[in-house]
Amino acid sequence: MQPGAPVSISELTRADDTAAAATPSGQPKAVWAVAFASVIAFMGIGLVDPILKPIGEQLNASPSQVSLLFTSYMAVTGVAMLITGVISSRFGAKKTLLSGLAIIVVFAALAGMSSTIGEIIGFRAGWGLGNALFIATALATIVGAATGGVAKAIILYEAALGIGIATGPLLGGLLGGISWRGPFFGVSVLMAVAFIAIVVLLPEMPKPARPTSITAPFKALRHRGLLTVSITALLYNFGFFTLLAYTPFPLDMGTYAIGFIFCGWGILLALASVFLAPRLQARFGTLPMMALSLGLFAVDLAVMGMFTEHKIVLVVGVVIAGLFLGVNNTLITEAVMISAPVERSTASAAYSFVRFAGGAAAPWVAGKLGEHSVSLPFWLGAAFTAAAVGALFAGRKALAHLDEHDPAPHSVEEAQAITVGD
Repeated sequence: MQPGAPVSISELTRADDTAAAATPSGQPKAVWAVAFASVIAFMGIGLVDPILKPIGEQLNASPSQVSLLFTSYMAVTGVAMLITGVISSRFGAKKTLLSGLAIIVVFAALAGMSSTIGEIIGFRAGWGLGNALFIATALATIVGAATGGVAKAIILYEAALGIGIATGPLLGGLLGGISWRGPFFGVSVLMAVAFIAIVVLLPEMPKPARPTSITAPFKALRHRGLLTVSITALLYNFGFFTLLAYTPFPLDMGTYAIGFIFCGWGILLALASVFLAPRLQARFGTLPMMALSLGLFAVDLAVMGMFTEHKIVLVVGVVIAGLFLGVNNTLITEAVMISAPVERSTASAAYSFVRFAGGAAAPWVAGKLGEHSVSLPFWLGAAFTAAAVGALFAGRKALAHLDEHDPAPHSVEEAQAITVGD
């Protein structure tokens, strides 16, 4: 079984009740251990938002330098996505999960002990490697160990993902109010607890019969449909990570306030990903809703660029962006899975590699531009997002089949889409 590939009961070995006793909820403890680790892993997306400005002030770093915390993290995550299937298919899901967790524990702690911005940037890169190894394997592990059917396992996984995205900025704000080092140490401790839980509670799972090839993602990009959605994602991710990495600087608020603002963003993103996107997709179709959500996000960024001096506009713009991004992230990644005649894990790896290029470049570029014009990063983010709509329109013929293959709610495909999209 490859991470991100379609999951079926026949491909996975469920945990034996004697190896992992069921909790009162009916799920084995192994499932809850992986779900808990998933919450912490997804916290990493917005965890550093509230402490970006304090890090810059205390380490005498410019906004563009501080924003490299996102750049190094996203760049390594994107590249690592190319090899997660290779690693998991050769060493197994449990070893891959534990390797990812161990890497996060070490590098998050090292980031907390750093004394220069360069050290934090480097350690965030290591954190990105660990996160890629973990999130690429967690879904298949939960489905393989859960009882009561795949749908219940997927609901549990989606809940863990949503909680992590929403609470990451909140935890960052609360711990960051004590010290900018607090969020890093907090993640390290929580991941260490998750590591121990998985060692004790999760049984070994079978390896796939055929190892994954490292060249497969590059070959998959020859298909125009997959290339179209990948380029679309690269462009709109420039806007996404401009919002995420740059907005705390013009907001110029305390860590608690930034934490609560981005918590609101995360809540709307999670709700839109899990509940709103499937309903809009069923009623209006995949491509129209992708184009509309991207268009609305571009308008949102433009408004933030127009009224950057007004903090209330920035606050509302950040929070409401969660709706547009949540809908688009889910739909565009579902499109990835059926846009080319290749295995889903291969398509996911290729797509993630391309789109994270936009996510890696945007924080530094936005920070650099913001040092000269506080509103220019939002305008550039809006332009890139609008270009994403153009790319989607240009390749629409290669994606005309999307609405013939919409996954059922709470399917493995839906959960994979939400995972990779977010």
